[in-house]
Amino acid sequence: MQLLSWNVNGIRAADKKGLFTWFSQKQPDVLCVQEIKALSEQLPPYLRNTPEYHVYINSAERKGYSGVATYSKTKPLDVKTGFGIEKFDSEGRILITAFQDFVLFNIYFPNGKKNQERLDYKLDFYDTFLAYADNLKAEGKHIVVCGDFNTAHQEIDLARPKENAKVSGFLPIERAWIDTFIDHGYVDTFRHFHKEPDHYSWWDLKTGARERNVGWRIDYFFVDKSFLPQVTKAFILPEVMGSDHCPVGIELKV
Repeated sequence: MQLLSWNVNGIRAADKKGLFTWFSQKQPDVLCVQEIKALSEQLPPYLRNTPEYHVYINSAERKGYSGVATYSKTKPLDVKTGFGIEKFDSEGRILITAFQDFVLFNIYFPNGKKNQERLDYKLDFYDTFLAYADNLKAEGKHIVVCGDFNTAHQEIDLARPKENAKVSGFLPIERAWIDTFIDHGYVDTFRHFHKEPDHYSWWDLKTGARERNVGWRIDYFFVDKSFLPQVTKAFILPEVMGSDHCPVGIELKV
């Protein structure tokens, strides 16, 4: 079973650059996209009613902002579009789909660069998510979390760690939260299989950073530790263009 995740930075813009063609060729079992920046009715029909897929879209109340979508060949047992907290749910950042073997979180985590208020919002969102995931795990559910976390965990996860030590996305308090997340029994699947540097999932387009591979790894698949034996592969697809992010994925034996 192949699961892919991609921050498309505008699904309509990415589609003009070949998103649907790529999707049709890859045919993953599940595709999670973030930052779709569109309402459901603004999408072309083939992205709303995609053949062979069950499509779930959660758009932000604010137009042209945030939003996530999940495409699944298997119909989920249950779908939720938030944590039940208005200040988080209104931004369209969350899709939770329950399957037979695991619960999948497709999340576009907040960016904290704008100001202190947004950084506080991001950290509060992190804590709320973790409590929600932990509750499901305590009920015996297996957890798979994918999306744009908007934080690089360790120095190996970005090309210029020293220059970005005081930038949101690599602040000690943000990185410490990922440590806490891992301490709660979740595993960064990519790092489980790949210990080497120079693997990134986001590049600043304005500076031509992608051509030089001066990037950040901020898009992840995490699973709870007891589900890790089901993960056979974790990967990044930097050759796939169409956004300032590239897709990331895992393969499962379920």
